Amino acid sequence: MPLPPIIDSHAHLQFEQYTADLEEVLARARDAGVATIITVGTDLDSSRAAVELAGRHPTIHATVGIHPHDAATLTPDVMAELAQLARHPKVVAIGETGLDFYYNHAPRDTQLTAFREQLHLAKTLRLPVVIHSREAKEETLNVLQEVPGITGVLHCFTGDLDMAQRAIGMGLYISFSGIITFANAGPLRDVAKEIPLEHLMIETDCPFLTPTPYRGKRNEPAFVARIAEEIATLTPSATLDQIRFATRQNTATLFHLS
Repeated sequence: MPLPPIIDSHAHLQFEQYTADLEEVLARARDAGVATIITVGTDLDSSRAAVELAGRHPTIHATVGIHPHDAATLTPDVMAELAQLARHPKVVAIGETGLDFYYNHAPRDTQLTAFREQLHLAKTLRLPVVIHSREAKEETLNVLQEVPGITGVLHCFTGDLDMAQRAIGMGLYISFSGIITFANAGPLRDVAKEIPLEHLMIETDCPFLTPTPYRGKRNEPAFVARIAEEIATLTPSATLDQIRFATRQNTATLFHLS
């Protein structure tokens, strides 16, 4: 019996790494049972490209947003165009936005302002938010608490169990990437064991973070199946079928996919 179809909840198929062979990438995804791919904007140009790509492919949906690395680019004109792009029927979320205090490519105050502005845009448009958070646990949770009723996902989760549980308490989802398959990911796997199925999502974040055993290759949506397999090994109370089904349903619910 075939495995249930799955969704790659966070990819970047509009990036140049896929220009030459996108159709082959999509074919491999279909063969792996990937029914839908969310391609995520990180700045204005990539958000435009995500929307254009989603408009051409029925299995691709888009998000639009400004990554914390590019927070300084979020001018009023850029915000206005993001709002316009977000009204496209294939756009399912705002983001990725959030805070990255590991690299600090933008000043922290600038990141906080851009994060808040995009959360308010999402709430105005009744869209969920794709949230990036690195070395900014308390600040991320505090800003989210400022916007009650916001929905979203902590993507590529690498935080601790306390962060996950507090986010779940706000109604957010927790998404795991290929990092969970890495040799040094023991603490993260311990967190994944504790995430309720109804709050669990999976992603590739491709072209980054290729899961084991494909390390050294470009990541792509087909490999999201490997992440589902890894999580299934961590949760003996849930089968691989149940992991694939639950993560698909959760992603469809969050992003209002049919």
